[in-house]
Amino acid sequence: MLINKFVKDMSSDPLSNTLSALADPTRRAILARLSQGEATVNELAEPFEISLPAVSRHLKVLEQAGLISRGREAQWRPCKLQAEPLKEIDTWLDRYRRFWEGSFDKLEGYLKAITKGDGNDSSH
Repeated sequence: MLINKFVKDMSSDPLSNTLSALADPTRRAILARLSQGEATVNELAEPFEISLPAVSRHLKVLEQAGLISRGREAQWRPCKLQAEPLKEIDTWLDRYRRFWEGSFDKLEGYLKAITKGDGNDSSH
């Protein structure tokens, strides 16, 4: 019961939805293609050895995560990248980026301190 509540809560969490959508390499490749401009389902399917219905399922996941939108032009439904959820991931990751940068700065300071005092100074 607790697991069901957790999964239900997670499904309404946009960050979790975005990360889940990005977990698949095919969906990441689709987003990479859409970063170059709008494309139809057929155009998006070209590089993959999967069926059009499989590509459509990937697009549905991306659309539900808010990562793409689909327009309507006559019989075409061009897909377009929606980058806002990616910005939210970047904001979330920024906290960890600052942690790692701070850790690397401390490591750099430590390495400078130990190499300065290692006795290998050639000027003596």
